[in-house]
Amino acid sequence: MPRRAAIIVLDGLGIGPAPDTDAYGDTGSNTLGNVARAVGGLALPNLAALGLGNCAPIEGVPAVPDPRAAHGICLPASAGKDSTTGHWEICGVVLSRPFPVYPEGFPAELIAEFSRRTGRGVVGNKAASGTRILEELGPHHLATGDWIVYTSADSVFQVAAHESVVPVGELYAACETARVLLQGPHAVARVIARPFVGGPGTWKRTGNRKDLSLPPPGVTLPDRLAEAGIPVVGVGKVDDLFAGRNLTSTHTPTNPEAYRLIDEALDSLEAGFLFANVIEFDQSWGHRNDVPGFHRGLLELDGVIPGWLARLREQDLIIFTADHGNDPTTPSTDHSREVVPVLALGPQVRPVPLGVRTTFADIGQTVAEFLGVPPLGAGHSLLTEILHDG
Repeated sequence: MPRRAAIIVLDGLGIGPAPDTDAYGDTGSNTLGNVARAVGGLALPNLAALGLGNCAPIEGVPAVPDPRAAHGICLPASAGKDSTTGHWEICGVVLSRPFPVYPEGFPAELIAEFSRRTGRGVVGNKAASGTRILEELGPHHLATGDWIVYTSADSVFQVAAHESVVPVGELYAACETARVLLQGPHAVARVIARPFVGGPGTWKRTGNRKDLSLPPPGVTLPDRLAEAGIPVVGVGKVDDLFAGRNLTSTHTPTNPEAYRLIDEALDSLEAGFLFANVIEFDQSWGHRNDVPGFHRGLLELDGVIPGWLARLREQDLIIFTADHGNDPTTPSTDHSREVVPVLALGPQVRPVPLGVRTTFADIGQTVAEFLGVPPLGAGHSLLTEILHDG
C-alpha cells in the first residue's frame, strides 16, 4: 500500500526550557507549561490522549497510561531560535552558527542603499513589535510613503507598507532588493514583507505577508523527496522558509484555514508527504503576549484532532511538533529557546516513549526512512522504535 507521512509544525509551541535556554536570554520560558499555569490548567482531552502530558508536565494535561502516539521531546541542536532554523533542523540541516541579528538596527550604509535602489525613504530601522511600530510610524508612512523598516530579536529584515500607499507588488519587489543586499555578513534568515491597512488605532496587517528566506545550505527532506519524485503538499509558510526550493505551499493567515487545508490534504493525497505550519500560536498570540488567545487556540487545536485521526489510512505516519517556543506569559514578545514535543501516530505506530532526542532532525530522518528516500545529513530515525514492523 502507498505510504503517506505528515509533519505538522505548531509554530512556537515549545514545551519547556532547553539546556541552553538561559544563554539565549530566555530564562523562565516554558510556553505550554506557563500558559497552562496562567489559565489554571488546560483541558485538552484529545491531545492528552495522544500523550502530550507524557512529553512534559503540563497543568491539567495528565500523563496517561496508554497514550495513542509515540511521545517525547526534541532538543534544539542548531544555533538560533527562529522559524527558519527550526524548520531546517526538522528537515535535516543543523546550523553551527546563528543568523545575524540587529538589536540596534541595520548599518546606515545598508539602509541608504536599500532606499536608493527602491526609490523611497526609510523610517524606523530598529527592533520593535510589529503592531507598536505601526502605531508609532504609520501616520508618517501615510504622509510620505517611506518604508517602515524594523527587526526583532530574530534574524529578520521587515518592511511594512500600507496597501493603499504602496502596491503589494512594489513591496514584494523591495523585499527582493533587500534579499539581494542582505548576503554575506548581513545574511539575515528572512526578509519579510508586512503589508497593512487601516488607520491610527485601527492598523491591521493583512494576509499578503511574504517571507524571503536564504536557501538551506544542505540537503533537506523536501530535496530528497523531490529527487525521488514523491509528491509533497505544503500548508502555511513552509515554502518561504526553504526559499521555495522543491516546495510549494498554500499560505494560511489563520489556524482554522491551515486546519481546513490539512483536512483536504488528508482526504485527497494518495501517497507522499504533507508539510504544514500552523502559524497563530506564534504570529497572533506568542508575539503579542496574548495568553487568552493562545488558550483559545489550544482548545481549537484539540477540537480538530479527532477529525485528523478519522482520516488516517493504514500506512500513514503523522508527526506533531514545533520549531521553537514563544511564551506569551513572559515580558519578551520574541521567540524562546525551548525543547519541542514530538507526537508520532498512525495505525502501524507503537505508542512508545521516545525520551529526549538530541535534535529536531530525528523527525525528518524518520520521515525520510518511512518514505524510502536516502538518509539526511543529521538526525537518527525513530522508525525501528515506533513501527510495529520496524
